[in-house]
Amino acid sequence: QVQVVESGGGLVQPGGSLRLSCATSGLIFMNYHMRWFRQTPGKERELVASISNFGTSMNYANSVKGRFTISRDNDKNTAYLQMNNLKLEDTAVYYCNAYGVAMAPGDYWGQGTQVTVSS
Repeated sequence: QVQVVESGGGLVQPGGSLRLSCATSGLIFMNYHMRWFRQTPGKERELVASISNFGTSMNYANSVKGRFTISRDNDKNTAYLQMNNLKLEDTAVYYCNAYGVAMAPGDYWGQGTQVTVSS
């Protein structure tokens, strides 16, 4: 079965950095766009960043642009989210999503990893 597993969350002070990892298995990784979402209780799930299957196109929410970097290592079937200069409002559960290209449909989600930014 397909597995999508996030890791790397934790507690960090404002201005600090974290690197989230999203390890996948059971899928042809290069057939999937990878996306990071986040959700805070009382707020709708927000698309944070996305990267195309070949890693040639990246997009970011305005709130994280310039601070977060999405990447992927196709040899390791893993996507990453490097988060720098973290702010209190970045606190959320972060979810990894693998979304298949049109010719390889699929939509898989990880269980989420908690990121807490606090003084």
